[in-house]
Parts: sequence; structure tokens; C-alpha cells
Amino acid sequence: MITPRFAAAQWLSFAAVTVLLLYLLGPILTPFVAAAILAYICNPLVQWMSARKIPRTLAVMLVMGGLLLLIASLLLIMLPLLEKEISLFVARLPDWIDAARGRLLPQLQQWLGTELRWDSQAVKDALLSHWQSAGGMAGKLLPWVGSGGGAILGALVNLLLIPVVMFYLLRDWNALAARIDQLVPRHWHAKVAEIASEVDRVLAEFLRGQISVMLLMSVYYTLVLWLAGLEFALPIGILAGMLVFVPYLGMIIGLTLATLAAVMQFPDFSGVLIVWAVFGAGQLLEGMVVTPWLVGERIGLHPLAVIFALLAFGQLFGFFGLLLALPLAAILLVALRHTKAWYFSSSMYQKL
Repeated sequence: MITPRFAAAQWLSFAAVTVLLLYLLGPILTPFVAAAILAYICNPLVQWMSARKIPRTLAVMLVMGGLLLLIASLLLIMLPLLEKEISLFVARLPDWIDAARGRLLPQLQQWLGTELRWDSQAVKDALLSHWQSAGGMAGKLLPWVGSGGGAILGALVNLLLIPVVMFYLLRDWNALAARIDQLVPRHWHAKVAEIASEVDRVLAEFLRGQISVMLLMSVYYTLVLWLAGLEFALPIGILAGMLVFVPYLGMIIGLTLATLAAVMQFPDFSGVLIVWAVFGAGQLLEGMVVTPWLVGERIGLHPLAVIFALLAFGQLFGFFGLLLALPLAAILLVALRHTKAWYFSSSMYQKL
């Protein structure tokens, strides 16, 4: 007869081996984990379409097509804006050189106590020649690209694997869930099903809260940048807000584009400082107020717990830790609730 201690030791050994394998196979599992997250997010929509007599394979293709269209729309918003900003930068560069000569040269002469010569035309010609010869850098980079070709090829393969894995996961979601359900020991089945259902509800609340954060931050960045007088407030605000689900990515891309736009538009540096202040305040607002309020309260986490989860998982697992911090914290929260209930009902806690 298998004793409870022996069974517990078996499960602990199984868990340790699983964690070790996940650690060793981390680079290979990355596209599968990313595809599983996307499939989990899109599965309710596929289920809804299937319930309305749409074939599941067709529903999966429609949902993935919509997701691809959304990504393409974000790129279409970002790339033309970036191209226009670079073109304006190149066009205004000669004027900035002349302005620098008129403003900086007298100050430098005063500080250094000597006469300095500044040939604006020579500076312009040098910058133009370097700009035109930038393409030649590709030839110098080719050996480096060749030596790192394996890593680049591996990254491309992982990127292409994500939609393939996502398609099969979405198409076979119900069958895979049924197979996993069959593997659960029958005497634990009711409790495992209860925990899984609760985790699913918590994650659903997390997704709704995250969508609310994206919408609210899009409104914030668009409105405040517009009040600051930035010409491209609408596309930059929408892009920065919609990308907040990837930690720091929305802020970095939005701040970069807004800084370029501010440099092109405003006559002095004060406009750039205002844009930086907008994004600094937005980062504090999103991390300290909006996310704890709209996400933390939905999944039952205290705002301090949300902040701690972001810092802790980011420290332990890097970028993907930040990305998965709140969902994993929600799952741990459910596990801790059931562990707490078991502890209070155990003989360890109660008086004998």
C-alpha cells in the first residue's frame, strides 16, 4: 500500500524533474509558451464562433487573421510616422548646424578664451558623406552577421513557429483539454477541476483588466500629448497605450517617436522636456495606480502585491518574467487560497 508520504515524495520528485526540464529547454519552449498564451487569449472568441455553427478550423483562421490585421495596423501607424520624422530630421539638420554655430561658438570662445573656427559647409559635407556611405557599413557587418547567422536563423524559426503552434493549439483546444483532464487522478479530479476553474476565472479578469489599462493609457497619452501641442499626438498616443501590455515597450517606442516629433516641431528644448514629463508621469501612473487598480483588484491582488510581483518576476526571469508576472501571481494567489483553506482545516492548525 502506498503511504501518503511516499505519494507526496513521488509528486515532489515529478515536480522537480519538470522544473529542471523547463529550465533546460527554456529557449526551445519560448515559442510554444508564447503561442499558448495567445491561444488562451483567443480561445473564447473561437469558442463563441464555433457555438454559432462556424467550423472551428475556419473560426481559428478568422481569429488569427484578425490578430495579424491588428499587428499590421500598428506597424502601418508606426513605420510611416518614423519615416516622416527621419526625413524631417535630415532636412532640418543643416539649419541646426547653422544655429549651433551662431549660439555655441561664441560661448565656447568665451569659456576657452581663444578664437575658434567653424566651417559650417565642411560639417554639412562631412555629415552628408557619412550619411550616404552608411550603406557601406553593411559590408563591414556581413562577417558579424555570418558568425551570428545561427542565432538569427534560430530567432526567425522561433518567430515563425508561434503562429503554427497557435493554430494547432486553437484548433485542437477541446481535445487537448480532455486529454489533460483524463490524466488527473480520479480521487483528485474534483479538487483539480475546482482550482483550474478558479484560475481560469482569475486569468479572464486579468485580461479584461489589461484591456482596460491599454484603453485608458491610450486616452491619457493622446489627450495629454495633444494638450502639450504635439502634432502627432493621436498615432503616438494610441501606439504607446496599446503596447503597454508588453512592459516598457510601449513607453520606449512612444517616448522615442514623441521625442523625434517634439525635436522637429518645437523651436526650443522646453517642448521636448514637456514630452518627457508626460511619459514619465504616464509610466508612474500606469505602474503605481492604473495597473494595481484595474488589474490587481480584478484578480484579488493588493496594489503592493502587484508592484512586488512585477519587480520579483522581472528580477528572476527578465523580460518574460515581466510579461507573465501578473498571470503567474494570479495563479499563485489561487494556489495560496486553497493552501490556506487546507491549513486551517488541518490538525496542524486546529487543537487536538
